[in-house]
Amino acid sequence: MTRTFRIPVAGAVLAGERRDGHGTPLVLAHGFGGSRKDWQAVLAALPGERSLVAYDLRGFGESAAEASVAYSHADDLLALLDALGIAQADLCGMSLGGASVLNFALDHPERVRRLVLVSPLMVGWSWSADWIARWKEIGRAAREGDMDHARALWWDHPLFDAVRAGPGAPALRTSIAAFHGGQWVRDEQRPAFPDIDRLGSLQAPTLLLTGARDVEDFRLIAQVLEAMVPDLTRIDHADAGHMLNFETPATIAGQIDAFLQKR
Repeated sequence: MTRTFRIPVAGAVLAGERRDGHGTPLVLAHGFGGSRKDWQAVLAALPGERSLVAYDLRGFGESAAEASVAYSHADDLLALLDALGIAQADLCGMSLGGASVLNFALDHPERVRRLVLVSPLMVGWSWSADWIARWKEIGRAAREGDMDHARALWWDHPLFDAVRAGPGAPALRTSIAAFHGGQWVRDEQRPAFPDIDRLGSLQAPTLLLTGARDVEDFRLIAQVLEAMVPDLTRIDHADAGHMLNFETPATIAGQIDAFLQKR
């Protein structure tokens, strides 16, 4: 049975859904500009008996956020697990969600059994000049009040080249159209030290899922993770880009399930 929830945290309300099942709960965090709906095709391909939690990060989807309240997504995840009574979870994060669950696993190793990173970014990452220039252009359009233009620039971003050409394009377009764009204007995330400096201390067995057609920044992040995380298995999808949850959902669902079942 699947049921929805709304959980108050400091300065926000986190919305999500929980499916009762067996084993360690798998908790999924989506990417920037998306929502828990971005996981629908992946969740549909996972075994029906698995215990699942999918939620909207603060300020995304149906999760509300108060203005001018500093926060971290990792702290929100801790509050979420505590409120749901989950002592230990398997975590899966996509892009921004990947950074969030990695940051959480480094902060709270006892709360994480296994970790899945899908095209992850990393807290404190130093972005390339090209990435920064494109991000500033989107932010400028958003701050000028032209959210339609900001969304169009985001849709056309090289990050989504592979998914735009495939069957997942309509789902991505729907996800982007639903994004209000507030985080392009202002984001109250607290500054944090770069996680790259402590990757060697990551305790959870980790599965890293990447696409060979992803942009340079994310390819480099994956290389750093592969080199520095002690217990990491990487699967690189030759014909995929950044949005594996839209491009090849059934395939990564099988890979995630196999990894979580390892002894």
